[in-house]
Amino acid sequence: MRDGKITQYTPKLVEGVTPVQRIEVDSRKVPCDGEVAGPGLGHPRVWLPMNPNETQVTCPYCSITYVLKAGAVVGDHH
Repeated sequence: MRDGKITQYTPKLVEGVTPVQRIEVDSRKVPCDGEVAGPGLGHPRVWLPMNPNETQVTCPYCSITYVLKAGAVVGDHH
């Protein structure tokens, strides 16, 4: 997985290419193992950090996009 702190790149939603599966979350750092897409369709568990100026992050393995819920209160410790 690409780490935005090292490569200055994290996966982004690409309209028309990335599947439209979107999950609302309360944290800027979310775990993904792909199992949400369906049983047996998983991948190694990864932690996806959202950049401070963004409200979503897309998993590079399964393309699920995690969206920060409106009004979510998040601290720097996540």
